[in-house]
Amino acid sequence: GCVCIPAKGKAKKVKYAPAVAPLQEGEELSDTTGRRWTLVKLLSQSATEVIYEVSRSGSKESKHILKLGAKHGRIFNEQNFLQRAAKPASVEKWIKQNKMDFLGIPLCVGFGLHADSYRFLIFSNMGGSLQSFLEEEKKLLSETTVLQLACRILDVLHYIHTNEYVHADVNAENIYIQDGGKTEIFLVGYCHAFRFCPGGKHVEYREDSKTPHEGALEFISLDTHKGAAPSRRSDLQSLAYCMLHWHTGTLPWSGLTHPDKVAAVKQRYMEDVPALLSHCFGKKRVSSALRTYVSAAMALQYAELPDYAALRGGLGEELLQQGGSMEQPLMFQTRAGSGRQLHMHF
Repeated sequence: GCVCIPAKGKAKKVKYAPAVAPLQEGEELSDTTGRRWTLVKLLSQSATEVIYEVSRSGSKESKHILKLGAKHGRIFNEQNFLQRAAKPASVEKWIKQNKMDFLGIPLCVGFGLHADSYRFLIFSNMGGSLQSFLEEEKKLLSETTVLQLACRILDVLHYIHTNEYVHADVNAENIYIQDGGKTEIFLVGYCHAFRFCPGGKHVEYREDSKTPHEGALEFISLDTHKGAAPSRRSDLQSLAYCMLHWHTGTLPWSGLTHPDKVAAVKQRYMEDVPALLSHCFGKKRVSSALRTYVSAAMALQYAELPDYAALRGGLGEELLQQGGSMEQPLMFQTRAGSGRQLHMHF
């Protein structure tokens, strides 16, 4: 768990799960079914988790991703979510029922413990993160691309919310893009996932019932800042912040690092969506679809069931009007305005 030490006038210091020391490339790990995996290449690391490309030992199978964390750290929460709410059969059934072509839930193909102190999850390869692409290209995304991303992410949120969970940390680092002619967009990173509706009963709104400010500071919802359990609106609001940031490159609190200050500014703009949009867009026109989505997300009540079909429909319609579609690969605008299709190299 997290230990919070309130310090007068300072941000609360949060002690997270123990830091994770990376393992050596070439090392072998065995999952619960006895399959052995070899660490091929370290892809990324933070204080609490390390991500590798791995291969099945002795097999020529396609690449997989291995996520390593402290045995009792947040990765345990992620494993729980995956086993409860993201079983491949449930995902398949949902795709069929809703006549979808794709749903970006990561496919977890194995998990296990290693050397007493580590826990790991293994996923099918999902391409690379949107964040690494944004950093590499240093370009804003066209509205068409933002709409494509948002529609796919909304689809995932609808599915997980229906399964009693919220993601609670929607941001570009947790969005992966697999480009193989047809772009597949995944929402990953369920270490903050929260069961907001256990057994069909929505949790009550209580500030400071959880550690405040958890997740990516710029994009978390006001509920998360206040230490209230995240609910469905938290995810939809985070997605709104992401869309604005990807397209305009700025949010009113972008330069701030103190969590309480960020929360105060979010509170102010939550109550004044037109001001939020004019901060982000300046003199540029805001499409009615974006305006409608952001306004609806900010107006949601804590326990309210969002109208996913209407939200997704509004964004999808605008996408078609702009000549885009869900099926085509993501277009990334270059500054000169000539588009180029996304080809990820990782």
